[in-house]
Amino acid sequence: MAKQQSAAAGEKVVKAARKRTVKVDAVGQVHINATFNNLIVTYTNLSGQTVSWSSAGKMGFRGAKKNTPFAAQVASQDASKVAFDAGIRKVKVYVKGPGSGRDSCMRTIGTSGIEVTEIIDITPMPHNGCRAPKRRKV
Repeated sequence: MAKQQSAAAGEKVVKAARKRTVKVDAVGQVHINATFNNLIVTYTNLSGQTVSWSSAGKMGFRGAKKNTPFAAQVASQDASKVAFDAGIRKVKVYVKGPGSGRDSCMRTIGTSGIEVTEIIDITPMPHNGCRAPKRRKV
């Protein structure tokens, strides 16, 4: 028996990727990752699946402007709008990192119509950390 060819010679078969559906409840989580260079806001359901996300870089800010409170506000508004339309109404906010846009991002979440139930800071802190480099001799 001869094998059947699925495509003609030289053509590639491309499968359509299924978009995964995420179950959205009224209660969710917001993860804010504020680094020195950028800010990323992610809305998830309680099991951790992403509902919506945005960042300062995605909103068109480049370079030093990505780490401003205004860029954080714009990114937060974008992600909040999509999450609110999906059905999220109450969130726990998890903030990570030392960036300057943390506060303005949390304020924007509250003004977008989503109720903030608690704010948790999960910034990693060393309990004694790595050994410091030796002193410089000049």
